[in-house]
Amino acid sequence: MGNKEKVLPPGQRKQLLETLKARFEANTSRHPGLDWPPIQTRIEANAGKLWSLHEMERTGGEPDVIRHDSETDEYVFCDCSPESPKGRRSLCYDREALESRKEAKPKDSAVDMAAALGIHILTEEQYRELQTLGNFDTKTSSWVKTPPAIRKLGGALFCDRRYGAVFLYHNGAESYYAARGFRGSLRV
Repeated sequence: MGNKEKVLPPGQRKQLLETLKARFEANTSRHPGLDWPPIQTRIEANAGKLWSLHEMERTGGEPDVIRHDSETDEYVFCDCSPESPKGRRSLCYDREALESRKEAKPKDSAVDMAAALGIHILTEEQYRELQTLGNFDTKTSSWVKTPPAIRKLGGALFCDRRYGAVFLYHNGAESYYAARGFRGSLRV
C-alpha cells in the first residue's frame, strides 16, 4: 500500500495537518492519553501516508487517530465520519464482482478504491472497535473485509449500527447501494 511517489503540495499538506490536528483535539475520547506532536512528526516524515490521509479526507472519511499500537509503535487512523464516507459509496465489493456485472456497473469497487487510496478496508473486528468510540453508520452501511471462503461463494460482508447495536450482514459481492460504502484504516 505504498504511495511514496504521491506527494501533496505544501499548501495542501499544511491545510490537511491543521484539519487533522483540529479533529484530534476535538475528539480526545477517541485517543485518550495520546498527544498530537509525535503523531504530526510521524505523518510529516512519510509523504505517502500523508497523501493517503489526504485521500481519506477528500473522499469524506474524516480520518482520526483511534489508537497507538505499542507493539508496532504505529498510530492507527480510521475513517470517523458519522456515516459511510460519501465519496466511497455505490461500490460493489471487489474487481471480480465489478467485472461480473453485465450492465448498470458501479464506478468502482471498494477493494480497488481502498488500494488506490493506500488504505485497508476495515475487518469486522476493526469495525466493531470503531463503534466503541461513537455511533457510526446509523443511516448507511460499510463493506468490511470478507473472508476468502465467503467471497469464493459470491458473497461479501457489510456492517452498520441500528437499534443501538452493530450488525454484520451478507450480500452478493456485485451488489451496490447509494447508502453503502466502506471505511478504511491507515497505520502511520
